[in-house]
Amino acid sequence: MHNPVKMFGCSVDELKEKEVINVCDGRKLGYICDLTIDTCSGRILSIVVPGDMKVFSFKKPDLISIPWCNIERIGDDTILVRPEPHPSGPPK
Repeated sequence: MHNPVKMFGCSVDELKEKEVINVCDGRKLGYICDLTIDTCSGRILSIVVPGDMKVFSFKKPDLISIPWCNIERIGDDTILVRPEPHPSGPPK
């Protein structure tokens, strides 16, 4: 019998090995560094990736939280995400 978790899901370690890419502009956002989980339901609420790191900066990068519902597709090597629209609308 096949393991249903393996057939229809992946482990956190496997998720962390996939590169997160913005489908709108193709920008590479990095690799998952954390997850936000609803402790009542056990569902993943969001993935967290490191923000832009400045070269030669000793400051921690800002973290970007991407809601789980914004994930378009999880592939073998990548996770394609659609970021939430900016509250003030698209840039002009």
